[in-house]
Amino acid sequence: MEKQSKVMAFLFRIGITLSTLLIGYTGGQAQAPAHGNPILPLKAEWIRCPDMDVKAYGVYHFRKNFELKAVPKAFTVHVTADQRYRLFVNGKPVCFGPARGDLLNWNYESIDIAPFLQAGKNVLAAQVWNIGGGAPVAQVTAQTAFVLQGNSEAESFVNTDTSWRVIRNEAYAPVPFPPSRLASYIVGSTDSVNFDKYPFSWQQISYDDKTWLKPEIETKARYYTDKRMLKARSVPFMEETPEPITNIVRVQGIDSTPLIKEFTENGVIKIPAHTSATILIDRKILTTGYPEITFSGGGKSTVKITYAESLFDEKNLKGNRNEIAGKRILGYYDIFRPDGGQQHGFRPLWMRTWRFIQLDINTGEEPLVLDKMQSVFTAYPFEQKAVFSSSDKSLEDIWAVGWRTARLCANETYMDCPYYEQLQYVGDTRIQALISLYVSGDDRLVRNAIEQFHQSQMPDGLTMDAYPARGGKFIPPFSLFWISMLHDYTMYRNDPAFVKKYLVPMEAILKWFEFRIDQQTGLLGTLGFWNFVDWSFTYKGIPPGGLDGNSSILSLHYVYTLEQAADIYQQFGQQEKASYYKALAGKMRKAVYNRCYDATKSLLADSPEKKSFSQHANIWAILTDCIDKTKQAALMKHILDDATLIQTSPYYRFYLTRALKKAGLGNRYLSTLQPWKDVIALGLSTFPETLAPNVRSDCHAWSSSPCYDFLATVCGVDSDKPGFRSVKIEPNLGDLQQARCSIPHPNGDIKVEYQKQDKTWEAVITLPAGLTGKFIWKGISKPLHSGTQIIKVPI
Repeated sequence: MEKQSKVMAFLFRIGITLSTLLIGYTGGQAQAPAHGNPILPLKAEWIRCPDMDVKAYGVYHFRKNFELKAVPKAFTVHVTADQRYRLFVNGKPVCFGPARGDLLNWNYESIDIAPFLQAGKNVLAAQVWNIGGGAPVAQVTAQTAFVLQGNSEAESFVNTDTSWRVIRNEAYAPVPFPPSRLASYIVGSTDSVNFDKYPFSWQQISYDDKTWLKPEIETKARYYTDKRMLKARSVPFMEETPEPITNIVRVQGIDSTPLIKEFTENGVIKIPAHTSATILIDRKILTTGYPEITFSGGGKSTVKITYAESLFDEKNLKGNRNEIAGKRILGYYDIFRPDGGQQHGFRPLWMRTWRFIQLDINTGEEPLVLDKMQSVFTAYPFEQKAVFSSSDKSLEDIWAVGWRTARLCANETYMDCPYYEQLQYVGDTRIQALISLYVSGDDRLVRNAIEQFHQSQMPDGLTMDAYPARGGKFIPPFSLFWISMLHDYTMYRNDPAFVKKYLVPMEAILKWFEFRIDQQTGLLGTLGFWNFVDWSFTYKGIPPGGLDGNSSILSLHYVYTLEQAADIYQQFGQQEKASYYKALAGKMRKAVYNRCYDATKSLLADSPEKKSFSQHANIWAILTDCIDKTKQAALMKHILDDATLIQTSPYYRFYLTRALKKAGLGNRYLSTLQPWKDVIALGLSTFPETLAPNVRSDCHAWSSSPCYDFLATVCGVDSDKPGFRSVKIEPNLGDLQQARCSIPHPNGDIKVEYQKQDKTWEAVITLPAGLTGKFIWKGISKPLHSGTQIIKVPI
């Protein structure tokens, strides 16, 4: 299996994936994907700075001067770079990218720059950088280069070629990866900027670039190359909203009273010459963004900016995030060295994540003034269209913290966490995608994720565990979750053309697992790779049987996926395949029960040895009907009440809730939310990776499932037919007295209000035009029509 892993990683590195074989390459001609991301016929040249190491760290500036007799109505350009760029027109930033992808799916951005042009002199300027060996794991790269192309012949005179000019910005150097105390920090080197070497105003029309170099043309081929295949960006530009940096909570090395007063009143920090000062700022809530610091004077000074989600005490424990006394900051940092000039500015190349910022300032002969500090918040531009409220105000806190977590974990791709990894993992993304669909109604990032996971697929079927990413790493159960994402998408969007092209790749995954069924036991045998299920399992999150085979959890997860795949095949009229995979699911379900069910405990064991018992195995037993339906309610109560079982983390609570609903105990959902309330009581403004006292990540979107379940479980709104052509509303209101929600549907908003009266619940339900469905209460179904209806049911 180790040999197989190395072969798969090698195939990935040379660009041979299942997506290469199935989509986008026919007889040497690149074809646009079915969902419409056009490939750019490249007429401009990829250019780069001459005499440079194309793989190494470097920050470069490109310029193109030109004149216009008049401003055109439209002037569209297509632009991209390797690794990243920021485009300016006449000194104004207009575009940032490229959206993350891989070499066979390298994104370009298109933008109409006419609003930024003027009659007379103009300049296009781009900052391009390559982080080299310190690049984020999520950043795929070939080599440093930049390309810009006009949309038509009319704009072609700005195409990148040797008429552009370029220099390397020698002010920049990488700050290496932080020390090991930041476990699994893989978001890239940070920035060190020496402003004595900075070419100020390089992006302005007035800048004199006569001493700049003529760029070098990168060796290239048209369309399909061994470097990059250009495809149109499929996600919108990220939100960029300025936010103030405020709230100094600790000052050392300088008198704090006048400093805090000046900062509070004027937003200015003044540090005298020959001073070493430390200033700690607590934003109160976590954020992602680009800190921007304008400074004056301070020649020969050094400013170190450390970013952290939380502070640590003397035992390296986080504790209550609101408690500051006796704690110190540990985190990654940027460094800049002022040049003594006036109103110069620092902004990092890539976004930072923080609640706490610490400024460590050492001045030399000159005093330093920080004239202004702000942050430009950035994230995927989700709009919160859903509404939820109830008689339990603590749920509104969970809703707000959960949505903040989901937002901070979504950028050009979904991300597991914004601070440590910024990787789009399949297991995390399935939950994130459902939150997106329910709360915002925006499905563009969902489609992008489905496509990108497919792009990672190996010829034998497996997808990578996270993508885009350099290298190759595999969690087989996550490939199954990719199929679940497809199934979810079919239920909430009527988009058969998008889903249909994944039917063959889906079957490749199903066959990968089928080939690994242990013929003696009927369970999945040895799978190899990293069979992560949940961090509740102490050895790398792997359950019993996850290493040597015959795991009931992994086997039933496969059964669950087989049934979803069969449903997809049935939607597309492929009844023979649907029947085959349903039969295979039934056969495996029976084998798992016969091998792993412990009648004395009335529980499903994690493996045939029956030495380990978890909530996880029994959740899957309910979700797959491995346990008879008549016994599922009793089993679910056992799962909830037996503390000796291996417990689920917040991540797997999503599946616990699915089992809770299926067993008819959805009204107990609200009683399972205490862990989320405890997290908020600890001062967290986002939900963490796990409930461990010293959890690594304070912001992990897989813990945000209440944002989905408040709508889908508590208020009970769900799709009843593929394409969300019909709605099923089956509330689980627990001890609430009142609840209401509004959910975006492709036809319009679904609105539901529940009010508890003396002996009845009153439900006021409004469906958009063209949508019908049913309301279910204690097993009794009532039809729903478009428009508003009032339903009363007994408590």
